[in-house]
Amino acid sequence: MTKKRRNTLTSGEQPGRLIFGCSGASNVGALSYLAAIRLAQEGFGNFSCIAGIGGNIPPMIRAAKDAQERIVIDGCPIGCARRIMDSNLIPIDRYVIVTELGIKKAHDFDVDDCDVDIIVKEVHDSDEKAPPANLLVGRRLKEGDDCSS
Repeated sequence: MTKKRRNTLTSGEQPGRLIFGCSGASNVGALSYLAAIRLAQEGFGNFSCIAGIGGNIPPMIRAAKDAQERIVIDGCPIGCARRIMDSNLIPIDRYVIVTELGIKKAHDFDVDDCDVDIIVKEVHDSDEKAPPANLLVGRRLKEGDDCSS
């Protein structure tokens, strides 16, 4: 039997790269959360709990402060996840706002895997100095578009 990779930290484990996703009550909140999960599943970092930071859970705050890198994905410019990190004096190393990628906020949970792809690509590219070469970033796909084009 193949052992599954853990995508979150256990108590006392040294954090490397932590990924925090917004969990707001809209499509872009859901997309933020799904993108954070996908990044963790692909081994880009460990998914971490923004609610635990907001709930002032000392071990979670300590792990976030001790991390080598912290990535925050917010759904919209309200920036709830960023505000939670700021209020706990936790630095953010990479920051992505989903609506700034051309994905419109709606108060439904209709999410598209292509939108998750766009967010994941932006997180990967956010550390590079040059603008992203991928034409998908910064625009919303039209119905029938392929994620890979």
